[in-house]
Amino acid sequence: MTPQRPVLSSFQPVGTQQAVSDAAVEVARVPLAEEVVSVSKREVVTGRVRVQTLEESTDELVQQELDTAQVTVTRVPINRIVDRTPMPRTEGDVTIVPVLEEVLVVEKKLLLKEEIHIRRALTKETVEHSVTLRKQRAKIEEFAGDEPRKG
Repeated sequence: MTPQRPVLSSFQPVGTQQAVSDAAVEVARVPLAEEVVSVSKREVVTGRVRVQTLEESTDELVQQELDTAQVTVTRVPINRIVDRTPMPRTEGDVTIVPVLEEVLVVEKKLLLKEEIHIRRALTKETVEHSVTLRKQRAKIEEFAGDEPRKG
């Protein structure tokens, strides 16, 4: 419990004279109680933590397969007249890029002057010839006991 603070029960306005002497006036005192909260805090060490960083080095063997591409360029002469521009294309692992050149062409045209029509007529004829044919036969003999068996 907190200590009590005395409070006077009589009230006198400021600037007025006390008419009665202190001995003649009876003062009644009423004790009042008041609770006061006092909040404080303090540090309490409940444990400690140490943070330490360590660096560790290890050597590891790393393997990686790398691709190396080698390109060869071959010029293939074609020298063929084309009707339209061919598109670049890929055949297997070869990329083909056409190279064009405009050339002046003197043209010959063929004139069909005449046709020769040849007809074949088939006829059938029966022909007889003498032909020699050969034939082979197999003779098989089996023996059972003392007598030969004919087959």
